[in-house]
Amino acid sequence: MTPTSQTAGGGRPPGPADGPPRRGERFRAFGPRHIDEIADRYGLAPDVRETVRRISLVLPFRVNGYVLEHLIDWDRGTADPLFQLTFPQRGMLTAEDERQLAKLSADPADKPLLREAVTAIRDRLNPHPSGQQQLNVPVQEGVSLPGLQHKYRETVLYFPSQGQTCHAYCTYCFRWAQFIGDADLRFAAPDPSGLIRYLAAHPDVHDVLVTGGDPMVMTTERLRTHLEPLLDVETVRTIRIGTKSVAYWPQRFVSDQDADEVLRLFEKVVASGRQLAVMAHFSHPRELATDPAQRALRRIRATGAVVYGQAPLIAHVNDDAEVWNGLWRAELAAGVVPYYMFVERDTGPQEYFKVPLARAARIFQDAYRTLPGLARTVRGPVMSATPGKVAVDGVEETRQGRWFQLRMLQARDPALVGRPFRARYSPDAAWLHELELDPQAPAEIRAACHGHLRADAA
Repeated sequence: MTPTSQTAGGGRPPGPADGPPRRGERFRAFGPRHIDEIADRYGLAPDVRETVRRISLVLPFRVNGYVLEHLIDWDRGTADPLFQLTFPQRGMLTAEDERQLAKLSADPADKPLLREAVTAIRDRLNPHPSGQQQLNVPVQEGVSLPGLQHKYRETVLYFPSQGQTCHAYCTYCFRWAQFIGDADLRFAAPDPSGLIRYLAAHPDVHDVLVTGGDPMVMTTERLRTHLEPLLDVETVRTIRIGTKSVAYWPQRFVSDQDADEVLRLFEKVVASGRQLAVMAHFSHPRELATDPAQRALRRIRATGAVVYGQAPLIAHVNDDAEVWNGLWRAELAAGVVPYYMFVERDTGPQEYFKVPLARAARIFQDAYRTLPGLARTVRGPVMSATPGKVAVDGVEETRQGRWFQLRMLQARDPALVGRPFRARYSPDAAWLHELELDPQAPAEIRAACHGHLRADAA
């Protein structure tokens, strides 16, 4: 069975006032308990199903019927990029960890030891990278605010507790710790009251990113309780929604029971004078190729919201310049603004998915070179590291050797935004802490990066 590949036709974009949406397929999620059912239906080999079962003891696994039926090309089997994107794979954990999990999961009497092993493996996977818990959680009147992160002066991230799951999980997800049931690792706010108080005390914040998980797993009524209070905060001028729903469940905007209602909510945000930005995660051009995805984008854009496309560069899924060029062209054709190519973060199964920075820069440049001008809004490759967002602008040759050209696109210290610097070229480095900073780098850059670079370069 191959995925659907229709493209949308022309005509007036259907809006929420066009009557009730056409009812479509019913959402159904599949998790670790359904591995045998999925394997039997799609012909997965016994060793593949056991790998999925074993890895999902440690890392979250969730997929849905739309992804299974319309996105994965089952003729390509486990090599298919959308299969790699959604199903745990051998190599995501070490061989020793896999052997230990196989041994302990085989005997019910070993369940306590299995739980200990799973916890130990997760702890080694750096569940909260870039100082998220230590540096990003804001404090007000001496109390840490649950479900908020404030890393950059003008932007606050908000994690509504009811939106801390997704329609399907990406195997590379740097927020995997949100989904494993450990309250100590989870960002979650029960309601927006703490956010509203914090915004009142921080008028410099004009941008709120509602994230997760995926806020679009919530019903419209639940989402409304989190968005509408922001409309009473005059200093908030942009509301962003981080979501993978257009790729993994576009019916949320097309045929779900409250699809029209969520579009009316979007219209209300836009009518308030705010910019509503839907930060859509598209990892592969196939995610934009289905008719439901195209319809969802037309309906979202008809509300006045702006849709931006972003994703990390990940091995086995999209580490190819033609794939990225095709993705950005497909986004542009659908009215999506190409925004970011990220570098896979140093968490979870990074060793399986990472692409060295040198190769990432070549892929970006090769994909960017033949883009039409309107698609050249995209930036990358970009590391969302502890000091800020660090772009790898290329490689330069000098008498002193080869260097990565780097730039702070965003920073904890606003004075560093836009500042260029460089680091010694490495063919293998895949993250900031693996780079050796130029000894001549400005002191402020060195201070910001201190502790997040190689020991001999800090």
